[in-house]
Amino acid sequence: MIMDRIALVLAIIGGLNWGSVGLFRFDVVAYLFGGQTSTLSRVVYTLVGLAAIWCISLLFRQVDTGEEHT
Repeated sequence: MIMDRIALVLAIIGGLNWGSVGLFRFDVVAYLFGGQTSTLSRVVYTLVGLAAIWCISLLFRQVDTGEEHT
């Protein structure tokens, strides 16, 4: 599903950004979009948060591989 992939990509971006903050005290999103309080940064942070919430659903879905198990 395309929504799953988009959410996963955004969650990965968020994770890498938090890793950068934790290791180097450098917020890539804030740097790219004009600070933590800029509107564009807040939009990115919100999208990453929503993506993470969407990814929670991935934990509880059953995967249908189309193969029969015997």
